[in-house]
Amino acid sequence: MSTSVALAAALAGFALGFSMIVAIGAQNTFVLRQGIRREHVLAVVAICALSDVVLISLSIAGTGFVLGALPWLMTVVRVAGALFLGGYGVLAARRALRREADALSVSGAEPDAASRRRSLLAAIGTCLAVTWLNPHVYLDIAIVGSLANSHGDARWLFGAGIAAASVLWFTTLGFGARMLAPVFARPLAWRILDALIAVLMLTLAVLVLLPLFTGSGS
Repeated sequence: MSTSVALAAALAGFALGFSMIVAIGAQNTFVLRQGIRREHVLAVVAICALSDVVLISLSIAGTGFVLGALPWLMTVVRVAGALFLGGYGVLAARRALRREADALSVSGAEPDAASRRRSLLAAIGTCLAVTWLNPHVYLDIAIVGSLANSHGDARWLFGAGIAAASVLWFTTLGFGARMLAPVFARPLAWRILDALIAVLMLTLAVLVLLPLFTGSGS
């Protein structure tokens, strides 16, 4: 394999990765919120990036063909994903409507060790859910697998390019979000953000289920 072929495959994967990852969705919204709050950002970014590496590897290895052979799996994923998105949207709506302040604060008492552990476990659980219960991820697997295998021996370099785009994006989103902290020092800003998150999540939940009722789903 020539260097030019390898480089072309990696760059093509990188470009595809950005086009698929840089979009408003449940995962990016969650990473953004954690970044603004500066809560367990490293863990969240690591889970998102590593999950993408695993999913990309599975797609190249042939998971897309499995999903094609067992279409009922997509139905299960759609229902589970819609339930999670709907629940997350309801929680965001409750946060937006509640009266108590939820401003970003740099003062006050530090949480104890038990509270930090609970917070970390909650962040990890939510991050895994918005990543692995997203049905569009499994649709992307088939696309990535097909495109990667079209590059022949360079398919893994193509996948490496996608993975590099994922790592760069989530790192930038998670750690760059803290620059918005001054804006979110006011409770109103959090309420607006949570209202937008609620609308987005509930809309995504409906869109995820829609193909099951229109007959266009797998």
